[in-house]
Order: sequence, then structure tokens, then C-alpha cells
Amino acid sequence: MLYTGIDLHKDNCFLTTIDEAANIVCQEKLHNDEAEILNYFFIQGHSHKAVVESTSNWYWLSDLLSDHGIELSLAHAKYLKAIAYAKVKTDKVDSLTLSKLLRMNMIPEAHKTTGNNRNCRDLTRARLTLTQKSTSCINNIDRILEKFNIPTPPSSEFVTLGSKIPLFELPDLYKYQIKCFHEQYQLIERQINDLEKMIEPVLIQNEDIRRLRTIPGLGKILSSAVYLEIDNIDRFANERKLFSYSRLVGGAPHC
Repeated sequence: MLYTGIDLHKDNCFLTTIDEAANIVCQEKLHNDEAEILNYFFIQGHSHKAVVESTSNWYWLSDLLSDHGIELSLAHAKYLKAIAYAKVKTDKVDSLTLSKLLRMNMIPEAHKTTGNNRNCRDLTRARLTLTQKSTSCINNIDRILEKFNIPTPPSSEFVTLGSKIPLFELPDLYKYQIKCFHEQYQLIERQINDLEKMIEPVLIQNEDIRRLRTIPGLGKILSSAVYLEIDNIDRFANERKLFSYSRLVGGAPHC
């Protein structure tokens, strides 16, 4: 068995492979090219295990290696730092450290969502991002109106706010700012509606999601988002682990 640590970046990656005795078999910096990476593994002609840190761009690499029978572990970035502290950090050092930890079965693994669940989860995350941007537009308008003691219109009237902007007793520069934020708000709301239409046909409907929908405040989209973020309740040893993962447990007070 060979063990390969992969230090993955946006455009390239550094791979270090060691054998059962921790001897370095190969070290190489490669472009993020699928053919180059597969050739690296296949040219050595042995069974492989590989590991990569849970950075934002691991999807394609995981899919690539899995499709070709190479087992890939996903190392939890936060816990990995606690185990593998080093004064000197280079791509070569990091990839070698990953390979050694993999060989010793000491990789703190992150959960690896795959397949349709991953795609659906990312759609719900995109919706959340757009919702936050929409709220930010409302808050920016609210702060401008506060400066001139003008009440913010109720949310039910916010869609038609554009027609009311000329009536506000504001300097033209502030009216223009409100106009910009309101146009952004309208665009984002249209995008949210379009995204929800895309999400609905692919949402996973099962008994767990139906139970979640009985919780006040959890509708069709949010209940599915919660289910997809959990992605198999059995991966948590107990309810406290789930609460911690969900950020429902307060941090320890500072002394």
C-alpha cells in the first residue's frame, strides 16, 4: 500500500507518496490537470490511499480519484493544524505530513458529502447567501432613512419602494443611494425566486424532512437545508455532537 498526501491549491498541487516503511517513493508538483494527476498514481502501479485537506476546492479531486478506484480521505483543516504543527510550512512539508498521518491512520477526517446531496446542499447554501445579501440591501436603506428620521416602509411594501423614493425629503445623493440598493434588492429577490424553482424539483423528500417541517419556522426549503447539512444523523455519536456541529452550544467563557 502507498500513501499519498496532496497539498491542493487553486492552480496546482504538490503530492508526496510514501510506502509502508514511510520511505518517500515520489514527490512532485503538478498542474491541476486530471490526466497529470491520474498518471502520477497509475505510473507507480500500487494500491493507493490518498488524503487532501478540506479546502474549498476538493470536490473535483475527490470525484476524479473515486471514479478511478483511489480512496481519498478528507482531512479536517482545523483539527489537522492541532496535530501537525510545524515551524516551517511549505507545500512539500505539508504533503509529506499528510502522507505520514495517513499511513499511521491519524487523519482527523472531515465529513465528505457526495452525489446529489452535495449538489442540493450547495443550492440551499447559495439561496442563503442571496437572502443575506437581500437583507443587507434592506438594512442599508433603513440606515439612510434613519439619518433623516424617515420611517422604513413595512416589508410588505418594500417591493414597491422604488415608486416612493422621489417622495422622500432627501438630498438627491441619498435618493440615488436608496435607488441603487433597491434595484439590487429587486434583482436578488428575482434570483432567489428563480433559484427556489430550481431547488424544488431536486429536493429530497423523505420521512426525516417531513418531521423537520413540523418544527415552527422550518418550511420546505429550510427543512431540506437542515437535512442536507446534517447529511446522515448516524455520523454523530450523540445529540451533543450534533448540537456542537450546529453551533447550538455556547463557547466556554474567557477567564
